Amino acid sequence: MKTDIEIAQEAVMEPIVKVAERIGVSEDDLELYGKYKAKISDEFIDSVKDRPNGKLILVTAINPTPAGEGKTTTSVGLGQAFGKLGKKAVIALREPSLGPCFGVKGGAAGGGMAQVVPMEDLNLHFTGDFHAITSANNLLAALLDNHIQQGNALRIDTRQIVWKRCLDMNDRVLRNVVVGLGSKMDGFVREDHFVITVASEIMAILCLAQNMKDLKERLAKIIVAYDLDGAPVTAGDLNAVGAMAALLKDALKPNMIQTLEHTPALVHGGPFANIAHGCNSVRATQTALKMADYCITEAGFGADLGAEKFFDIKCRMTGLKPDAVVLVATVRALKYNGGVAKEDLGTENLDALKKGIVNLEKHIENVQKFGVPVVVTLNAFVSDTQAELDYIRAFCEERDCEFALSEVWAKGGEGGIALAQKVLDTLEHKKSNFHVLYEDELPLKDKIKRIATEIYGAGSVSFSATATKQLQKLTELGFGNLPVCMAKNQYSLSDNPKLLGRPEGFDITIREAYVSAGAGFVVVLTGDVMTMPGLPKKPAAYSIDVNEDGVITGLF
Repeated sequence: MKTDIEIAQEAVMEPIVKVAERIGVSEDDLELYGKYKAKISDEFIDSVKDRPNGKLILVTAINPTPAGEGKTTTSVGLGQAFGKLGKKAVIALREPSLGPCFGVKGGAAGGGMAQVVPMEDLNLHFTGDFHAITSANNLLAALLDNHIQQGNALRIDTRQIVWKRCLDMNDRVLRNVVVGLGSKMDGFVREDHFVITVASEIMAILCLAQNMKDLKERLAKIIVAYDLDGAPVTAGDLNAVGAMAALLKDALKPNMIQTLEHTPALVHGGPFANIAHGCNSVRATQTALKMADYCITEAGFGADLGAEKFFDIKCRMTGLKPDAVVLVATVRALKYNGGVAKEDLGTENLDALKKGIVNLEKHIENVQKFGVPVVVTLNAFVSDTQAELDYIRAFCEERDCEFALSEVWAKGGEGGIALAQKVLDTLEHKKSNFHVLYEDELPLKDKIKRIATEIYGAGSVSFSATATKQLQKLTELGFGNLPVCMAKNQYSLSDNPKLLGRPEGFDITIREAYVSAGAGFVVVLTGDVMTMPGLPKKPAAYSIDVNEDGVITGLF
């Protein structure tokens, strides 16, 4: 059986100019990065802003398991299936981070016959967006430390510096570091920290900014520290905005590539959903809605993380209104939630399936709380049995969900036609009454409690003394009306990754909170979630290589 990278490397790509032409984008509207990648010009985005929007379809999933779910694969395959049906569709996805590529998860280009290409470019340096974000983040950090070194006119309290450096790599030893060691000219000695680039506020800002003006206004609001009186010090105060914007000028433009079947894909931005807001850029989504009759986008990890943030942060800020949600699961993952060991998932086990399907049930209920129709799809595996499929189909239909089997990994667009037809039928016959989960005016603590109890299923929420103090200060500073971005492990609905299925009545612990004022949300850390991941005992990097002909292997 061929690997994903072998399938991608054998693909015959069309020039990106030709792919763009079919949806009304001329070569003059593109900024080419070689033959198969391009950025969409600001002029084109401005020229289509008054066009009516197409339908917005969000792809999300149950909580991820080692068995795999295939959310991106489903998104890509659904877009290809729309093409098979003669429908004008564009896919809007996130860019992969190097951390997972060389860590555990691997790349994020889809899989099998449902991938976006060029796969190696996308998973490695692509068009340089992440490098630009990293550079802008660390420029701000350098200007902050330089300001202190040069006399500290802003009276920054060096014990209350909150801006962290970043790196697009899993590197646990950088979580807590000491900087400024050496001579007097090497700066002030202080504790510092790194986050992974996808958790940087710059990433969130890039993905939420509507244009350059909005980008600069958001950058100016970034809080980097507090002064000796406890007042915020911002990137605007440090005169950092112009230079940061210059680094981000090209990164702000959405990237266009293609699927294996030449469906256009806008791949732009990449915040993680467990420690950030988990959605691709607003500019890419809005542009895709203007380009085509259907925009298929995704949100990271399970619906408790990515979808909730897509609804409560991205849609709240932009006025986007999803018309339907595709909720991805697998028979194998549901049995894993039912207690079956990974090595036994290929064996029929209806008892375990019935026990584990409660995870899917909770995610269905969660999406329906936002007023959006749900289509459940199973990413098919050869080990699935008819009895298992029939049980899940009946389970979903009893809960007012459409159901379809997806075979896009093996068959590409052809294997997604049944799903595409269910989505089209849902769009035609079921109206979306989308609304957010909570009002802006709700106090921060109450917003956190609503998400924890209604979306996660918690019975109670415990706030550390530190978190309580921080939330009170943020409210006093005028940030109480912002939405909250929950940082939580992705494997469980709770803050304990070992609690699978549908845990209920548990207590969730809030240990820290801080504001991303430029992004426009309050970040809330639960449990022991980390904003700088580490590599596993056997990183995926061990299997990646390139031969003398320049062919990359092991990048799955």
